[in-house]
Amino acid sequence: MAERIETLIIHLARATARRAQVDGLLAGSPYPAHVISAVEGCMLSAEHTERVLSDRPLFKPRYPFSLNPGELGCFLSHRTAWQLIVDKDLEAGLVLEDDVALLDGFAEAAAFAAEHVSELGYIQFQTRQILECRSLVKKGNLRILQPAVTPLRTSAQMVSNAAARKLLALTEQIDRPVDTFLQSHWHTGLKPCCVAPSGVEDRTAQSGGSTISTRQPLSEKLGREWKRLRYRRSVKRRSKDV
Repeated sequence: MAERIETLIIHLARATARRAQVDGLLAGSPYPAHVISAVEGCMLSAEHTERVLSDRPLFKPRYPFSLNPGELGCFLSHRTAWQLIVDKDLEAGLVLEDDVALLDGFAEAAAFAAEHVSELGYIQFQTRQILECRSLVKKGNLRILQPAVTPLRTSAQMVSNAAARKLLALTEQIDRPVDTFLQSHWHTGLKPCCVAPSGVEDRTAQSGGSTISTRQPLSEKLGREWKRLRYRRSVKRRSKDV
């Protein structure tokens, strides 16, 4: 297999407010960079949606919500990136969403992750602080951490060829968002790590807001928060049991 890494930037064409972000990612990438057209869930045919979405829970704990079109499109966009890693026979892909910015130190963080991605499989560059974790590897001020519970968000990550193949095989059908799926290492056999400091910053608010979230009435929002809390408790328990 060719030992090389490329950057794959997921970008929704209609999100024109994020084009400047994309240009910055293309210019700042330490690897050859390409833009992937994000899948727009609301534009998928009913047949395609029914084929991809499972009508039953695929593993425990059961995800308590139905996926909205934005979440479906996001998951399929990441599958597109995984497929490209395999098709291009890359050692790994640096997969970036178009609402992040690369900071000073990112190139060093990426190089450190690249040294370990073949063995670890999936390394996140988180935009939030990682609280409960253990340190796996250290190099200067850089560390690769193993969180007790895999953090949500798929803003930036390095995915090995072997991990991409495994994730593709497991997601011909889906029943939950991509970041929630990636938390479920008891199902995937793949427990993502994180590099810190990541050198990545969230720019969602500055680039036009989320393209996934939807507005909800207050009563529905409160009900969802209760279900989400119960689900996250189950994820935390399973994460520590395995």
